[in-house]
Amino acid sequence: MLNQTKSKHFLQTLGPGILFASTAIGVSHLVQSTKAGANFGFTLIVFIIAANVFKFPFFEYGSRYASATGKSLLDGYKKMHRSILIIYTIITLLSMFFVSATVSFVAAGFFENLLGIQSPPNLFFVSSFILIALCYGILRLGKYQLLDGLIKIVALTLLVTTLLAFLMTLWKGPSNGNTQLVRWDLVNSSSIPFIIALMGWMPTAVDLSTWNSLWTLERIKDSGYKPSLRETLREFNLGYWISALLSLCFLTLGAFLVFSSGELMPQGNVPFTGAVIQLFTQTFGNWSFLIIASSSFAIMFGTTIGVMDGYSRTLSEIMHLLDWGKKTKTNNYNLWLSITAIGSIFIIYFFNNNFSALVNFATILSFLIAPIVAVLNFKLVLSDDLSEEQKPGLLMKLLSYLGIFLLTGFSIFYIYHQITSA
Repeated sequence: MLNQTKSKHFLQTLGPGILFASTAIGVSHLVQSTKAGANFGFTLIVFIIAANVFKFPFFEYGSRYASATGKSLLDGYKKMHRSILIIYTIITLLSMFFVSATVSFVAAGFFENLLGIQSPPNLFFVSSFILIALCYGILRLGKYQLLDGLIKIVALTLLVTTLLAFLMTLWKGPSNGNTQLVRWDLVNSSSIPFIIALMGWMPTAVDLSTWNSLWTLERIKDSGYKPSLRETLREFNLGYWISALLSLCFLTLGAFLVFSSGELMPQGNVPFTGAVIQLFTQTFGNWSFLIIASSSFAIMFGTTIGVMDGYSRTLSEIMHLLDWGKKTKTNNYNLWLSITAIGSIFIIYFFNNNFSALVNFATILSFLIAPIVAVLNFKLVLSDDLSEEQKPGLLMKLLSYLGIFLLTGFSIFYIYHQITSA
C-alpha cells in the first residue's frame, strides 16, 4: 500500500523535470553534441560534462525555490529588488526571439527531412512558419495540460531510441576501426566560438531556470497535489541527469560514426538534420528511418512548444508582478505567445540562409548571460525565504561557487578573445 502511494505521488509530481529534459534535448543535443562528436571526436567531452555538472545547481534552485516557497524565481527576483526583475526582463527580451527562432528553425529541418522534401533557401521559412503556427494553436487551446502530456510521450520515445542506438554503436565500434577519437590539436582559436556555443546551451540556457519554477507551480495547480521538497527535487533530478546522459550519447554517435570515418557533417539545416537521422539508421538499418525521423522531429517540435510556452509564461508573470497593464494572466500569456511567434518568424526570415550563425549567436548570447542568472538564483536559495532544512547543502554550495567562477571566467575569456582577434 505504501509503495502504491509513493508511485501515485511520483506520477502526480512527474512533469516539470521531464519537460525540462525534452526542452534541453533539442538543439544542444541533436545539433551541438552531435556536431561536437562529428568534428572533434571525444575531445570536447570535458566541456560537455563541465557544463552539465556546474550548471546543475542553478537549474535545481528553480524547482527548490518554487517547492519551498510556493512562488517562482520571478517573485524572488522582485523581492530582492524591483530593478532585478526589470533587468531579467531585458535579458529575456534580448534573447527570446533568437532562442525561439533557433529551435523552430531546427525543428523545420527535421520536419522537411521526415517528409522527404527540401524547400528552396528563400522559401525555407515557410516550414518554420507552419510549425510555429501549430505550436501557437496547441498552446492557445491546451496550455500546460496538453504540453505536459505530449512531452512525456515524445521524451520516452527519443530516450529509448537514443539509448538503443548508443549501445549498438558501442557494440559495433568506430567506423573504419579508427580508435583515435581524441585530438587536442583540433582545439584552437578558430574552435573557441563553437566550444562557447556548445556550453551555452548545455544542457540549456541558465536564464531558462525560471521556467522550472513556473512549471513546478503549474504542475501543483494542475494535479492538485503538493509534493514535498524531496519529491520535487527527485523528479527534477531525474529529468536533468537523463538529459545529461543523452548529451554524451549524441556525442558518441557523432564520434564513432562520423569523426572516425573522416567525413564531415553538412552545414545546411535540412542536410544537417538528415545527417543526424542517418547516424541512427546507419546503426539500426534503413527500416528504422520512419521511427527515428518521427521521434527526432517530435522532440524538436516539443522543444519548440516548450520554448514558446516558457517565454510566454515568464513574461506574462513578469507583467503581473510589475503591475504592467490591467489584463489577466491569460490575456498576457496570449499576448506574449503572439509576440514570440511573430518575432521568431522575422528572425528566421533574416537568418534563413545562415543556419550556423543563428545557432551560434543564440547559444553564445545565452552563455554570456548565464553568470548573472546563476548569482541571482544562488542568492535566492540562501535567503530567509527558505528554512535551513530547505536550503542547499555544503556540496551544492561548493558546486555553486565553482559554477559561478567557471561561467564568469569563460565569459570573460570569450569576450577577451573576440576583442583581441577582431
